[in-house]
This record gives sequence, C-alpha cells and structure tokens, in this order.
Amino acid sequence: MSFHFEITARCTRTGARCGCFHTPHGVVTTPRFMPVGTLATVKGVTPAQLKDTGAEMVLSNTFHLHLQPGEQIVADGGGLHRFMAWDGPMLTDSGGFQVFSLGDINTINDRGVVFRSPRDGARIDLTPERSMAIQMALGADVAMAFDQCPPYPATEAEVELACRRTHAWLERCISSHTKSDQALFGIVQGGCFPRLREESARVVSSMGLPGIAVGGVSVGEPAKEMHRIVRQVGPLLPDDKPHYLMGVGTLPEMAIAVANGFDLFDCVLPTRLGRHGAALVGGERWNLKNARFRHDHSPLDPSCSCPACTVHTRAYLHHLIKTDELLGKILLSLHNITQLVRFSTAMGRAIRDGCFSEDFAPWEPNSPAAHTW
Repeated sequence: MSFHFEITARCTRTGARCGCFHTPHGVVTTPRFMPVGTLATVKGVTPAQLKDTGAEMVLSNTFHLHLQPGEQIVADGGGLHRFMAWDGPMLTDSGGFQVFSLGDINTINDRGVVFRSPRDGARIDLTPERSMAIQMALGADVAMAFDQCPPYPATEAEVELACRRTHAWLERCISSHTKSDQALFGIVQGGCFPRLREESARVVSSMGLPGIAVGGVSVGEPAKEMHRIVRQVGPLLPDDKPHYLMGVGTLPEMAIAVANGFDLFDCVLPTRLGRHGAALVGGERWNLKNARFRHDHSPLDPSCSCPACTVHTRAYLHHLIKTDELLGKILLSLHNITQLVRFSTAMGRAIRDGCFSEDFAPWEPNSPAAHTW
C-alpha cells in the first residue's frame, strides 16, 4: 500500500495548508485532531459515537496494549481495527512517551529502556526492534519510531544525548520495520534548544519516511516555549509529508501550529476534562459542577451537533455531574472531542476560503473566530 499525502489548499500569508493523507483504512483530511484511545478505546465512547464526532483517525498506546491484553491477542483478533471495531485510520505511538512519563520506573541506555511494569513490577525490555514488532502485530496504519522524550527542564547535554539516541533508534526502527501496509513516522526531538531542534529536524527529515512528527512539547514547558519550537521547526520539515505535533490539543496551540505547517494533533484532554465534569465551549473550560448551571435549561453550546448539546440542557448536565452519573462524563467527553474536531476542520475550511490568517492566526478565546466554527 502506497501512503501518500497531497496538499489541496494553502494559506498565502502563513504556512497553513489543507491536505489528504491516504492510508489503507481511508483518507484523513487535514488539519485534523485525533482522539486518543490508549487501550484500544476512547474512554466511555463507542466507535459509532466516535465517528459521529467527525473523528477520522484514532491513536492507541503501544506500551499499555503490550501490558494488557498483549499484542498477540490483538493480532489474533484481526489487529487493532477489528479488535476495537474501528474501521478508520489508526496510529500507535511507540512507547517513547512512557520513557518520559514513567521515568521513575525505567532505566535508559543506548540499547533501549528497561521498565518495571506499573501493573505488577515485572521487567519489560523495550528496544526499537521490540517496539516495531509490537506495533506491527497491533497493525495500525501508522507506527511511530521509538524515541527518547527528555523531561522539562533538562540540560542541553541531557537533551543532546536524548537526540543522539532518538536518531540512532530511528535507524534501528527503519531496519526492523517490515510491514508494507503500515507507515513509519520519525520523531523530531531537541527540547527547548534551537540548535538541537534544527539538527534533529534535519536528521529525521533526511530519512525519507512517509510522515514526520515533532515530540517533546507539552511536557511541562511554558506555552511561549512551545510556540517558539513550533515556529522554528514547522518550516524545517519536508513540505510533501504530513506533519504531526504530538500531545497538543488546546485551541491556541493548534492554531499556531497549523499556521506553521502542522497537520495532525492528538491529546487526551477532551476525555480527561469530560471525566472531571468540564466542557470546552468557545475556547473556554466550563466546570459543569458550578451552581450557575443548576437552573440553566439552555443548550451547552447551541452551535454544536453533539448529543450533549442537541438533546440535553446545561441544567441536566450539571445534575449528572453533581450526582457523579456516568452518562454525564460520557456526554461531556463526546462534546469535547466534537469541539476539537470541529475546530481543526474549521481551520481547514478557513484555509480553503482564504480567511485563515484573519480568523485563526492568531486565534484567541472569545475572538470573532471563536463563534464561527
């Protein structure tokens, strides 16, 4: 299967572009937010409900699926698509983010990473070759190269070592990845150091892979640092490949990234907020536990097509959240996913209509653009 990316429209005043990323399980139109289904499920959301949000591509987590149920069980069930009954494009991360997030239970060296399982303490030896084997067994359309994501803050020497390992591990991933109907994306690292970001972008871009990602952002650094990295690295990436900004799902950050040539985004934020009773409305976070919603029988967001907004009221959602009813968490999760997908598709529409630079770059909550998508 030939993976290819075609650019269908550009903004003449910024680096924003619309595109179509062709995969074995369908086309992803970009820019596009991708919901995260860590354990082969977007928490509390059925595949049919997920499709109704406008989502086209979904993520799952290599490390956690290796722990439970195990990649062989997924493979025996026909791969991730059949296992979770999602027939659209899918992406699996490599386990590299767990190098960062589970730093207190791992040991890193040039060979790979040794973890202690957060479930039972068992030893897990994760190398680039093992990550590729797991992801090939899981069978998503896109596999991510195994990388070292350095924490923030870290010294320049520490980040340089992480970059060196990331580049060496990428070569090993390429050598061991043999699944022709699965694309392998490389990941640019470099922390907050411009020299290292530039070098990493050059090295990863030179590999000629079907897509390229930028990692190591949204790991604790100030927002202005994230913006600087995005503005620096975006123009350095190969123009004819999809650009994926990992772990980003806030509206201003997505708008800035799209303005600098990024196409794909993912984040656990929408369902995490939903499980804690928060809704994304017009770029703001509303806590539905607040008493101001108790007698408010208006829709949560009249412009939104999700069930929380078209069927129910703010008062009812407040009641569900206050009583800790599961339905409230599900409805808010669906609403939040719908909001981020709508926002990303609205940016694409603005690019095609020639108004992206006015409406979305930069985008601010409660600006006119906040009420037009």
